[in-house]
Parts: sequence; structure tokens; C-alpha cells
Amino acid sequence: MIQNLKPSFLRGLYAITDSRLIPKDKFISTVEQAIIGGASVVQYRDKTDDDKRRFEQALALNQLCQEYKRLLIINDDVELAREVGADGVHIGQDDASLKTARAVLGEQAIIGVSCYNQFALAQEAVEAGASYVAFGRFFSSQIKPDAVQANVDLLHEARENLNCPIVAIGGITPDNGAQLLAAGADSLAVIQGLFGQADVMAVAQRYARLF
Repeated sequence: MIQNLKPSFLRGLYAITDSRLIPKDKFISTVEQAIIGGASVVQYRDKTDDDKRRFEQALALNQLCQEYKRLLIINDDVELAREVGADGVHIGQDDASLKTARAVLGEQAIIGVSCYNQFALAQEAVEAGASYVAFGRFFSSQIKPDAVQANVDLLHEARENLNCPIVAIGGITPDNGAQLLAAGADSLAVIQGLFGQADVMAVAQRYARLF
């Protein structure tokens, strides 16, 4: 687990996996292509109930991320993060509380919190000990088409008032991502725009050049 983190530790392309986009037999090799292309963080996101596969994939991803010295964050599942030794967990409004996640994973764990389009949620999360906050969606999203719309001004407000990394998510492409970085985002979280593309490594390189 990576320790002694600075506020800028999360800068870069934040790759989020999706079991619907990545073939099972090419899962690790596909994520490796994203890492080689420039992803600095990988979040394992699998909404299925196949616990055996989820454990095996998360464990393999943890090994991969350690080899490349990249962060591994587990989406939603605090226990899975603990079991595989991931760097942390990302939680939303309907997941385990930040307090619970911190108690299970310890003080050094990275705990990210989805704050949607609400600055007040981000303030509360940071005060409660969140490692980073995430806002979005900023653009039309194929993965979450009904997600709330966040305004770019939210990133300006967060940058001025929060001393933690800020992640932007939702329909981000290599063409529209620069404006979010200029507004204050440290990291761009991408699912479809990365793993839904034919050449994952080449697309990851396009995102990485934005930083």
C-alpha cells in the first residue's frame, strides 16, 4: 500500500474498469495496456454478483498495479479492498459510510467519495477524512446516462476551498478533458472513453498527454 500521500498524489488518468466492456479472458492484459498508455490509477468496478470472479480479478489487478507502481482502488466493496490488499476504496451515497471504510481499511487507506454535483457533500467528506472527492457527470455518459449534471464552476469552487485531490467523471474524452483540468480537476476518471475503444493504449496516451 502506498503511504505518505501528498495532495497531488491522484493526478493523471483514472481508469475505471467495466466487465461489460472488457472480455474476461483479456481483462488483465487490457488494463495493462491502459497502464502502459499512462493511467496512474485503476479502479476495479464490477457490478455483478460473481464473487469468485471479482475476487480473482481484483487480486490479479492488485499484483499488476504493484508491478507498475500504480494505485488500485476498489469500487464500493470495502471488504474486497481489504481482502486483496488494494490501496483503497471508492464509495458513493448508497455504499458503506466513510467512517466504516476507514475503520476496516485503516488510516493509510485511500478513500474516495462520490459527491455528484454537490459541493456541500465534498466539504462533509473532506471533514470526515476522505482522501479525495469526485464530481460528475460533466458530459453525456453512456455508462450512467441518468446521472446528475455537474457544472464546471463546481471544480473552480472545489479547487479554491478543498485541500485534496479532485476527480472529474462522466463522458470525458481526450477532446473535452482539458477544460476540466483547467477548471481545477487533478484527475480524469474514464470508463467508456477508455475501455470502450479499440486501441486502449493509444487512447490512454491521448488522455495522458492532457496532463
